[in-house]
Amino acid sequence: MSEFVIKSMKDLPSVHLLGAGTAMCAGCGGLQALHEVYDLLGHKTVVVNAAGCMTLLANYPYTPFRGSWLYTSMASAPAGAQGVRDALDILLEKKRLPPEENLTAVVLTGDGSAYGMGLSATSAAIERGLDFIYLCYDNEGYGNTGQQTSAATPHGARTATHAGVAGFGGEKKDLFAIWAAHRPAYVATVIGAEPLDLARKIQHAVSVKGPRLILSLAPCPTGWDYDPMDTVEIGRLAVKTGIWPLKEYRDGKVSHTRVPHPRLPVEDYLVKQGRFAHLFQPVRNDKLIAEIQARVDEYWRDVG
Repeated sequence: MSEFVIKSMKDLPSVHLLGAGTAMCAGCGGLQALHEVYDLLGHKTVVVNAAGCMTLLANYPYTPFRGSWLYTSMASAPAGAQGVRDALDILLEKKRLPPEENLTAVVLTGDGSAYGMGLSATSAAIERGLDFIYLCYDNEGYGNTGQQTSAATPHGARTATHAGVAGFGGEKKDLFAIWAAHRPAYVATVIGAEPLDLARKIQHAVSVKGPRLILSLAPCPTGWDYDPMDTVEIGRLAVKTGIWPLKEYRDGKVSHTRVPHPRLPVEDYLVKQGRFAHLFQPVRNDKLIAEIQARVDEYWRDVG
C-alpha cells in the first residue's frame, strides 16, 4: 500500500474506490464512514463482512468493493479474517504471491457483532496477534432488523425492544476499553462527520501491524428517527457534546484527539433524534436528561 500524508482537508484522497451504485438508507452514517475509510485503504483489501446492514451492499455475485469481499455469519468475521490472513501469508512464503500484491484483511461489522455476537471470536483473534483491521460501524442497535437494543445502545434511548417511557435503562458497553485491555496494536474512535481526524487515524492504522480497531459512530436516520439530511450535524454534535469522544490507544496509552471546548449540553444532541423524543414530550424528563449529562460530565472529568 502506498504511503499517504494527511495534513489538511485538501490532502484527503477523492478516488471513491467504493462503487457509486451502492444502495443503502439515505443519510447512513455507517456508509459515510465506510466511504472515507475505503478511499484511504484502497483496493488491496479483503473485506470480511459480518452479517449486518453493510452486507446489503452486495448483490450476488457483485459487490461495490474494488477489492475482494467475503461474507460471514455475524459471530465469525474475525475467524474468517484469520483464514484469509493465513492463506495470504502461506502464498507469500511460497513466493506464489509477490509482496506488492499482498492484501490487507479488513473485518467490517456493525455493533451487534462487534459488541456482542462476535466479541468472543474477536478477543481470540486479538490474543493471537492477528494482523487485521477491524472496522465497526456503530449505529447503537440492530439496525438491519428494526433497531432492537444491542450492547451498544445508549442509556435512555428508545428501541424496538425498549419502547417504554424511559427507553433503555442499561448502559452502552465500552468496546474501546475492551479492545485496549487486550493491548492490541491500535484502537481509535472516529466519525464520518470529522473526516480529517478519521483520515489521520487510518493513516496510522495502515502504518502498523497487528490487531487494529477503527470504531465509528454511525448515525442512523431510520433507527434514530431523524431527517437523513441531518446526519453530518448529528455526528458533529455527538463530538461537540462529548457523547462520542474522539480518541486513540497507541503504544499503551490513551489520548484524545479532539477535546470539545466549550462542551455543548447533551440536550443539543438528544433533541434532534426521535429515539430520545420521550425525554422532551409530552412532559420533559429532566431527571433522565440529567442522568445522561452526568455520565458525560463524569467521563470528561476523569479525562481531566
